[in-house]
Amino acid sequence: MDWEFLDIANNFRSGIDIPNEIESSYHIVVSDNEVLSIDGVHPWRPLDRDEWRWLGLDAQSEHFLGDVDGVPIYACQVDPEADHPEGYEFETLYSFLGQVEEPVFNLIGRAKQVIDWHRNHQYCGVCGGRTTLSSNDRSMACEKCHQMFYPRLSPSIIVLVTRGEELLLAKNSRARGNFYSTLAGFVEPGESIEAAVHREVFEEVGVKIRNLRYFGSQSWPFPNSLMLGFHAEYESGEFQLQEEEIADARWFHYQDLPHHPAMVSIAGRLINDYIERLGSGDAGTALS
Repeated sequence: MDWEFLDIANNFRSGIDIPNEIESSYHIVVSDNEVLSIDGVHPWRPLDRDEWRWLGLDAQSEHFLGDVDGVPIYACQVDPEADHPEGYEFETLYSFLGQVEEPVFNLIGRAKQVIDWHRNHQYCGVCGGRTTLSSNDRSMACEKCHQMFYPRLSPSIIVLVTRGEELLLAKNSRARGNFYSTLAGFVEPGESIEAAVHREVFEEVGVKIRNLRYFGSQSWPFPNSLMLGFHAEYESGEFQLQEEEIADARWFHYQDLPHHPAMVSIAGRLINDYIERLGSGDAGTALS
């Protein structure tokens, strides 16, 4: 089945059991931190089975990710030192953000993360023994001590703090130009998601928040985060910046915002959601 007719958003099924009677397949080819694209093909699609075989690239590992309507999708790792085939080019994962539909981006991110996990767990972190792929689930097992290793995600919070018609946006110390965004950070061991939101906001800008509301999540494969988004209201405090992380933080009126994230990221969606509610005159329920 042609790629454009596959309903990835609704019909992708993750798994390790390859369907029977395969007539076609697609292969997401990853080399180090880059993904293979076909020159002149827009929007992006992975290689079909014939293209993958014709290129003759030596796969260092190959992983069945799942299927869409019975069509298998594979992640294929190739040598980053290998010559690039003519008519194809490797592009960074970040370059796909906003250039392909979100379900496709998530599938590309899945391929990259599975390959990274496999490459980084060739040896056991407990005894140093060799590991092998399990045939029962997506895991690596140590041949000596039988320790199991599964793909790991790093849960992260991201929060838009508001004060009436004002939005708290901050400039990261490593950000270029006049780019401001919402506050974010990793969840620490033994910490709830909600506690992480309160801690990160206070650590980074020195203010306290209230009325925390969950908004949504986004897979963020840079390299393996799951972003959990929240709205929150300002409660008290003056700015005290964590200077190694935050270069500047300000209250911006929703009609006069600086350069900020686009809708392809959950930060942009948080901002847009709040602005839409304020702009519609529904300020009283902006956090409902």
